[in-house]
Amino acid sequence: MNKLIVLFSWVALSVCLNAQITLGTTVGTFGVLAGSTVTNTGNTVVIGSLGVSPGTAITGITGIAPGGPGVVTGTIHSADSVAATAQSELTAAYNAVAGTASTATWNTDLGGHTFYVGGVYTASTSLGLTGTVTLDCTSNPNGQIIFKIGSTLTTASNSNVNLLSCLPANIFWLVGTSASLGTYSSFSGNILAQTAITLTTGGTLQGRALARTAAVTLDTNTINMPTTLGGGTGGGPSVPGGSGLPSTPAPSSLILVALALVCAGVYQARKRLPKLLGRS
Repeated sequence: MNKLIVLFSWVALSVCLNAQITLGTTVGTFGVLAGSTVTNTGNTVVIGSLGVSPGTAITGITGIAPGGPGVVTGTIHSADSVAATAQSELTAAYNAVAGTASTATWNTDLGGHTFYVGGVYTASTSLGLTGTVTLDCTSNPNGQIIFKIGSTLTTASNSNVNLLSCLPANIFWLVGTSASLGTYSSFSGNILAQTAITLTTGGTLQGRALARTAAVTLDTNTINMPTTLGGGTGGGPSVPGGSGLPSTPAPSSLILVALALVCAGVYQARKRLPKLLGRS
């Protein structure tokens, strides 16, 4: 009986430590967010808002009105309070993803492989994509897949992220330095980069390009911000730009409080659990 209790607690600890990740409601409205500058060349279209903070420079892109060469369907924010809040929420999301427990280590090219819902895949240094990678959420369409990359993410020309029942809002790419998407590549998910993000000519992104400290560089791209925030609840709360998917009913406040207390208690006892598992 004691072992069953301890085992249940150990499972509870795992659930608590790998809770679903969600973006903040402000950063969730951005298709593009940079720390220093946003630079565009060509006829880029950003579906969602675009901003920079604490930097101020935004070049080669305008609002929805003609005059391009790039256009933004949402609002452009240059070092204002909204962009600052978005950067603060990006930092919180970045740290939350960084704190998730890895389920597997992956240090080879992603191309030709399939990764499954619920996985947290960690690359110690750089990670590349040549060809097509498949992300499979058929067992839980509301679940998440997370990639934690120590340094750079680089995709080859014409590479592709193929989603099987996955929501782009629930895919997270944590990049320790910079991400670069190849020409005419098709990518999906939220890119959370410590430094910079570059989309080369013709690349498309079903997701968000969010850089904490440096630039986002664009060149004739299409960035389609998901209309939901992620979080594994049917897509989460909707954000401006379109209607969200139906949300799963939220648990009552009492259940949430009880779960928080259980998580806190189990976390405090985590060092004792392995010892208790060895008892008769």
